[in-house]
Amino acid sequence: PAAGTVDAALARSANNRKKIAVSKSNEARHAVTHYRRLESYADNQVSLIECRLETGRTHQIRVHMAHIGHPVLGDKLYGTGMKSRAVHLSEAQKTALEALDRQALHAAALGFEHPRTGKTHFYEASLPQDLAALLEAMAKLPI
Repeated sequence: PAAGTVDAALARSANNRKKIAVSKSNEARHAVTHYRRLESYADNQVSLIECRLETGRTHQIRVHMAHIGHPVLGDKLYGTGMKSRAVHLSEAQKTALEALDRQALHAAALGFEHPRTGKTHFYEASLPQDLAALLEAMAKLPI
């Protein structure tokens, strides 16, 4: 769907201690991610998504997006299924993704209430050049 909510508790993976996984165990912590598709590229195989978190769990966006079958582009830990979608990318898009050499994930805005003072803190960050280059390559139609 173009928008939705993933409400799935997270815990350390029993199979791989480096990973977090959706879990129903007693140790799992409540986690909620709201997402909205902003744009789609490469025959709808890649999308620009905006996520809003109700909770702030380790790897939350990466795990929740992979859980619903839409891993973060460039995520080598949770996005293994994305490799088969790479055939839909143009050569320029593949090159930009390889140059990124990290997850295509950016915290554009971060806000929270300080636990001691109760004061609201809000920060914004513009898109880094490497992600801007990937986004530009995704937006260009193959010739």
